[in-house]
Amino acid sequence: MPILRVALDLPLHRLFDYVSDEAGHGDVGLRVRVPFGRGERIGIIREVREDSDWPAEQLKPAIAILRDLPPLPEDFFRLCDFASTYYQAPIGEVILQALPVGLKRLAAPERRAGRRTAAVATVPAPELTGEQAAAIAAVSLGAGFAVHLLYGVTGSGKTEVYLRLIEKALAAGGQALVLVPEINLTPQLETRVRGRFPGAGVVALHSELAEAARERHWRAALEGEAQIVLGTRLAVFTPMPRLALMVVDEEHDASFKQQDGMRYSARDLAVFRARDLEIPVVLGSATPSLESWANAKSGRYQLLTLQERANAQATLPAVRLLDTRRMVLQEGISEPVLAAVAQRLERGEQSLVFLNRRGYAPVLACPACGWISHCRRCAANLVLHLADRRLRCHHCGFEVRVPKSCPTCGNQDIHPFGRGTQRLESWLQEHFPEARIVRVDRDSVKSRKQWEAMLERIHGGEADILVGTQMLAKGHDFPKLTLVGVLGADAALFAADWRAPERLFAQLMQVAGRAGRAELKGEVLVQTQYPDHPLYGALVAHDYPSYAATLLEEREQAGFPPYAYQAMLRAEAPDMADAIAFLTSARALPVAQEHSEIALYDPVPMHLSRLANLERGQLLAESPSRRALQTFLPQWRKAIEGIKAPAKLRWHLEVDPLEF
Repeated sequence: MPILRVALDLPLHRLFDYVSDEAGHGDVGLRVRVPFGRGERIGIIREVREDSDWPAEQLKPAIAILRDLPPLPEDFFRLCDFASTYYQAPIGEVILQALPVGLKRLAAPERRAGRRTAAVATVPAPELTGEQAAAIAAVSLGAGFAVHLLYGVTGSGKTEVYLRLIEKALAAGGQALVLVPEINLTPQLETRVRGRFPGAGVVALHSELAEAARERHWRAALEGEAQIVLGTRLAVFTPMPRLALMVVDEEHDASFKQQDGMRYSARDLAVFRARDLEIPVVLGSATPSLESWANAKSGRYQLLTLQERANAQATLPAVRLLDTRRMVLQEGISEPVLAAVAQRLERGEQSLVFLNRRGYAPVLACPACGWISHCRRCAANLVLHLADRRLRCHHCGFEVRVPKSCPTCGNQDIHPFGRGTQRLESWLQEHFPEARIVRVDRDSVKSRKQWEAMLERIHGGEADILVGTQMLAKGHDFPKLTLVGVLGADAALFAADWRAPERLFAQLMQVAGRAGRAELKGEVLVQTQYPDHPLYGALVAHDYPSYAATLLEEREQAGFPPYAYQAMLRAEAPDMADAIAFLTSARALPVAQEHSEIALYDPVPMHLSRLANLERGQLLAESPSRRALQTFLPQWRKAIEGIKAPAKLRWHLEVDPLEF
């Protein structure tokens, strides 16, 4: 009787065998309903074989093979196998997490016909610049695998390059997959793609979609009906039988790295998938990640450059540094910024005041006894959200009402310290009472509908001043926006995280690029106490290449990625001593001493040492050789699984960590 080797969504590094008298080799990739323990589960048939490593009497029969979908293709399994091996993740979790929720349920939900997508006006293709035409010509579809790093200044027309390449892929009968880092970038990109390709099947895949819609879109991709798939990081696993082109927009963005479950990089998996299918992949950014930039400089990736803005009448904004050591600030805003905003109001233009800190104030405190609004569950402060009178933790979600007096001494004169976007919005409304001010952050925009409505207001000229966080920093094109004022950027210059300067530079370059994207000239004012810092000098000159070269030289001297390869073992438990003891035991395992190319550092608490009532520690493994690290990790993981740990302790391995 045929043996089914089945992948189940379990934290185990193995497949499970079942018998079935109705199975054939053509059933590999189908869903199957199987008994497990006292219940049942949905799994994926990974292999049909004639024998098993287990005695026949121990094998249970499969309940039913589900044939309502085409089998998952073999290249999907190759991608999952690579992800499982590289990121040390259970194979069943990898395969099943890529499926829509409805397809993993025992009782399949009733499927309704999808809503008709509203018609989008056809948009003609604009005339290409010489740089755009050269970049498009350099990407050869059908010529095999290649990674193209499209480095283009903000407003240089990278999206138009993507669209022309998609056009070529569709003309050849292929499909295209476009990955974006943020959900809020998907609707506007979807509108633009539908306008360019009105006859093509275009679907989006992201977490804001309703469950039924996500399943419909995923099915359309698998069955080949969807020619273009737009999605966030999980969409990298979408099975597509005729995939001919992959695009990763804003490839530097940390949102492409999954931070729970299987901790994978969608950008890196896109590169593997392109190599496996022998198709081109385009990584686009105005501020590429240092890893990608190093690969381009070494010749592993082909560098394509767009140095001028696509609109011939648009120029890069002038960046001016404001030395706040010599200025009096009003609610954190200098007089030059206020004067520039007032000037734009008179001219009927829009301004963006950028502060990457939401809420009203970062902390509420008592000046009498020193009480501070600490989160009782995390090593962090509760942020004051004055609009709804709540103190809220931005890490674990815990919240309480704002106290009327100090909980420690009873003092009624408690004060907010620092400022967030809510406080900034309130003060600007008082200072410019005639202005229409729109705040854009995760508190004001919680759904796709809210986001689309807000974008419509901004584009329609119903906003004079935007107060926003990083949600406004990427991918948005507001023709009337001519001024960007940046507040509070200095904090990242001296952060403990060695990646912080790279992220800050990318963020500032992106937000600066919102200004002057049409005929109107743009200006960027950056408040800083360190105007001589090299980062700000490169920002003023719009010179990413020189700053990237500086950072790469520092990384090479320090032995940091991309000149070293890292994995992080993390443990969390109610007691920090238990977490550190577990990590110490993992460091002392014999296998850790057998690999001379691996350096294991001392266990330490994480930067945010307590999260949601759990104490968190970490242990860094590092090697100058990726191959050596990948040889070591599965052996180490298997040995770690044998450590006797407290019942409430949880641990995981993260390869290529971004946070420390």
